[in-house]
Amino acid sequence: MKIVVSTDLTAQELVNLFHKPAFDEVELSDNVRQRVREVFGRDMTASEVVAQIVGDVRREGDDALLRYTRAIDGAELSPATLAVSEAEFAAAVGMVDCAAVAAIRRAIANVRRFHAEQLPKSWFTEREQGAILGQKCIPLDRVGIYVPGGTAAYPSSVIMNAVPAAVAGVKEIIMTVPPHRDGSINPYVLVAAREAGVTQVFKVGGAQAIAAMAFGTATIPKVDKIVGPGNLFVTLAKKAVYGHCDIDMLAGPSEILIIADSTADPRYIAADLLSQAEHDPLASSILITDSTALARQVAAEIEVQLAALPRREIAAAALRRAGLIIIARDLFEAVELANMSAPEHLEIVTADPFSLLPYVRHAGAVFLGPYSPEPLGDYLAGPNHVLPTGGTARFYSVLNVETFMKKTSIIAYTKAALAAVSDDIIRLATVEGLQAHANAVRLRKE
Repeated sequence: MKIVVSTDLTAQELVNLFHKPAFDEVELSDNVRQRVREVFGRDMTASEVVAQIVGDVRREGDDALLRYTRAIDGAELSPATLAVSEAEFAAAVGMVDCAAVAAIRRAIANVRRFHAEQLPKSWFTEREQGAILGQKCIPLDRVGIYVPGGTAAYPSSVIMNAVPAAVAGVKEIIMTVPPHRDGSINPYVLVAAREAGVTQVFKVGGAQAIAAMAFGTATIPKVDKIVGPGNLFVTLAKKAVYGHCDIDMLAGPSEILIIADSTADPRYIAADLLSQAEHDPLASSILITDSTALARQVAAEIEVQLAALPRREIAAAALRRAGLIIIARDLFEAVELANMSAPEHLEIVTADPFSLLPYVRHAGAVFLGPYSPEPLGDYLAGPNHVLPTGGTARFYSVLNVETFMKKTSIIAYTKAALAAVSDDIIRLATVEGLQAHANAVRLRKE
C-alpha cells in the first residue's frame, strides 16, 4: 500500500486523497462494456443503460422485465415463475446447514432487538386555550428491498433490510434478488427472507428490478420505498426512479477508514483493511496513524495476508486503486482527515478510542477498540450495515427503523384557541397575497 505523510501535502492535496467520483463518472470495466455491447448492440454509458432499462420496464412491464432477465442473467422465466413459490421456500430449508441457520436466527434477533429501541413514538401535547398538537408515526404500506445476488449470496443483506422494516410495522415487504441461470435463488437467502419477515421474493435483479418495484408490473407490485445496496446500475436506477417512490440512499463501493496508534496490532489492522478490499476492485481501504512504525508494519502484514486470500486479485486491485496509509501529525489530525473522508466504516483502534469519539462528525458507523472489527457490524452486533458511502455520510444516515416510517403532524384547535391567533394568521396571509387563506380564518371569527 502507498504510504504518505500528511505534512508533505498541501491542504488541497489532502482533500484530493479522499475524492470519490460521482456515480455517473465511474468508468465501466472492459468486461462490463463488452457485456453492454452484447445486450444492447452498441456502446453505452451506465446512465444510458439504466435510462433504457427503466423506460422499457415502465412501458412494457413484465415483458421487458423477463427480456432483460434473460439477456443479462441468462435465466429463462415467465410471469408464473418470477415469484419464489412455497415449494421453493420449502426446498431451500432442506438445502442449508442447520448451524448456519441458527446463526442467521441469532443475527435476526440481535438486529431486531437493536432496531426495536429506535422505534419513534406518536405524541400529543396540549397548548393554550385547549389546542392540541402532535405527531403520528406511521409505517409505510409496502417497501421493496434489493438484495445483490447472481454469483454471490448475501443473507446478511436480507436481514439488515427486512428486519427494520418488520420492526417498523410495514405490512408488505417485497424482495428482489438476481437469479442464477437456472432460475434458482441461493437457499440461505431464501431462508433468511422467510425468517426475517419478507412477504414475497421475486427472481429479478439489476436496474430492471428497481424499475419494476418503482412502477409496478402485472406481477410485481409497486412499492412506496426501495432500500438496499447494489452495483452501479442498481444505484443509478434508484436515482432515476426517486420521486416515483422513495429510496434509502445512493450506495457505492465499500469503504473502511481506520485510525490507529502505536498500541494497535498490525495484524488486526491489515485484516480489517482487507475485509473491505475483497468486496470490490472499487472498494476503499485507508489507514491513518500517528505511528510511522505501525504504518510500515501494516503495509508488510497486508502483503502476507493478501497472498492467502481466495479473492486476492479483487483485494489487490482495490488496494492499488484506493488503498492508502497516511501518517498524521497526531490523532486529532487523524480524526479531522477521517471527517474529510466521511467513510462508510470508521474504526478507531487506539489506547483510548472513546476519547476521540466526540470529534467524529461524519461516518456511517464507528467501531471502537481492537475487538470491534467491521465484520462484527456486517453480521451480528445488531446495528444496521446498510451505510452511506462515497462521502455521503455528511448528510445520509444509516438504514434504520425510521427509514420505513413517515411522520404526520396533528393539529386540533378549539374556537377559543383559533380566535387567539387569528389576527396574526390573517396578517401573514395578507402579506403573502393569499386572500382565501385569510378568509378561511376571518369567517370563523364572525
